[in-house]
Amino acid sequence: MILKTILYATLVACFSAYSQQSDSPEDGFKNQHIATEQWHLSLSAGIGVITNPLRGGNNIPLVLIPQVAFYAEQWFFDNGRLGYSLVQTPKHHFNFVSELNTESRFFINWHPRNIFSLSSSSLSNQVVDEGNSSPAKYANINDVQKRHITFDVGAAYHYVKNDANVFSIQALHDITSVYNGIHAAMQWQHHTQIGQLKLKQTMGINYKSAELNNYFYGLKAGETQFGKIDVGSSWQPYAKIDARWPLSKANSLRFHLAYYDYSAMDSSPLFERTYSMTAFIGLDHTF
Repeated sequence: MILKTILYATLVACFSAYSQQSDSPEDGFKNQHIATEQWHLSLSAGIGVITNPLRGGNNIPLVLIPQVAFYAEQWFFDNGRLGYSLVQTPKHHFNFVSELNTESRFFINWHPRNIFSLSSSSLSNQVVDEGNSSPAKYANINDVQKRHITFDVGAAYHYVKNDANVFSIQALHDITSVYNGIHAAMQWQHHTQIGQLKLKQTMGINYKSAELNNYFYGLKAGETQFGKIDVGSSWQPYAKIDARWPLSKANSLRFHLAYYDYSAMDSSPLFERTYSMTAFIGLDHTF
């Protein structure tokens, strides 16, 4: 039973880690130094957490973060993203891409608090703030209907400048008829090296359509006493930094920190905080 629980917790953490790392257009970009027709496997083991901004949601512990990629001449699989390259030049990459939508990551109900040391504080299930004379619009994710995982398809374009800077743009649409909307992103990524320390810095902004936001973060009639609440579309900036210090050819120390802004979603009663953060430190091994 304990082993089963540990395996399930690991799968939850791995999916959550992938979700946080893949909601930007960097996945699916084939660096010219990546070998084709072979698997690229690595595993980061350490300690970390993804903070959940939703009321009633649990922070997600990060212990094992796998990275799996395979690049053929045209098609590729990169950490859950399946795609096909139409244009591949030293400066320009244009791909068709498909992936599971990542918004449902915050609605995971099960939390392995008894196994991992990184556990979230308990949150109140109270819907109305009784200390205020007028009802406050607070909603808990445990009191709303389940949000389903969807499958999105679209296109991504990458422009490479001097091998150190990558400018990306992508747009994807739900093809499973769950939320029937789109999400897009624009991103700049800079690669640098200071001595042996390798740094990858990322800044970008996500666009999410009203259909997407209303499905995941709005309220349907009957879910709470407030009735139906729409959120509308949003622009949400983010920033990330990933640092690696090589210890050997296969091993390196890894540090990852990311900030995702959700202040544009303040009209949703589900949000308790206007941001989510990912922090991780550990050992990375390349197979």
